[in-house]
Amino acid sequence: METLRTETRDGVGSIVLCRPEAYNTITPALRDELAAAIDAADADPAVHVILLRAEGPAFCAGYGLDWSTTAQAQELLSGDPASAPQGRAQRAEGERSRKVWDSVSDMRMIGSFVDAYMKLWYARKPTLAAVQGWCIGGGTDMVLCADLIVAGEGASFGYPPSRVWGTPTTAMWVYRMGLERAKRYLLTGDEIPAKTAAEIGMILEAVPDADLDAHAMALATRMARVPTSQLVMLKLLANQTVENMGFASSRTLGTLFDGIARHTQEGLDFVKRAQDVGFRQAVRERDDPFQDYGSRPKR
Repeated sequence: METLRTETRDGVGSIVLCRPEAYNTITPALRDELAAAIDAADADPAVHVILLRAEGPAFCAGYGLDWSTTAQAQELLSGDPASAPQGRAQRAEGERSRKVWDSVSDMRMIGSFVDAYMKLWYARKPTLAAVQGWCIGGGTDMVLCADLIVAGEGASFGYPPSRVWGTPTTAMWVYRMGLERAKRYLLTGDEIPAKTAAEIGMILEAVPDADLDAHAMALATRMARVPTSQLVMLKLLANQTVENMGFASSRTLGTLFDGIARHTQEGLDFVKRAQDVGFRQAVRERDDPFQDYGSRPKR
């Protein structure tokens, strides 16, 4: 395991994201290790409840834009001028031909991340997440799949990629907070402080930062006292209501739209800007007009 570690105590199987220096950003390695860790905890008879938490100042600051913007830029380039067939006009030296976006391949790629996050939802056992610091972008795609979310009062949520280059792939927002509040935050990408997130039903509760780990563990341990068979039945009973509301269709649309959003003209311009000036500067330029996240005015 390179991106996380696991431990089990008092019926609680903890999965701990452990790349604090990178704000626990999402990489293909994290996707694969998270999926394996959830499966292992769900199959372990010693585990009654699965607790997801993270080390460092942030729970998860979304996808690692360094690798993901680079991957998209490389995806759109292919071919070799020297390989052009005879009789076809030769391209300028060093120029590459641009590929047509492969929506099926893209959906398969991003779907592999969605499948990993959804293991929190489809695990037979209850899943609880303890969130500190930033939980934004792809971090919300992940954490909103947990059955319960507790956050420190200093935590912040949000989906800034809704401003450019993305849509929520797991599509949990409406089911968590209702139609109008989901629209209010998705149509602006605005930052959501933990206390507000609790008030609007995005998360269960916000507690003092210093109490977060102990509070989450106490809640997980309390649930773990219930027989596993009861926990499995009660979780399935509650989750089935969301499934009956069309959750699978919403998730499919969110996954497809995410790929489309990354390949609109604005999405392509964002990738080009990230390649030119670095992804951190490109993100600052996206968020500066809104003055939130990393563009929040200094006090």
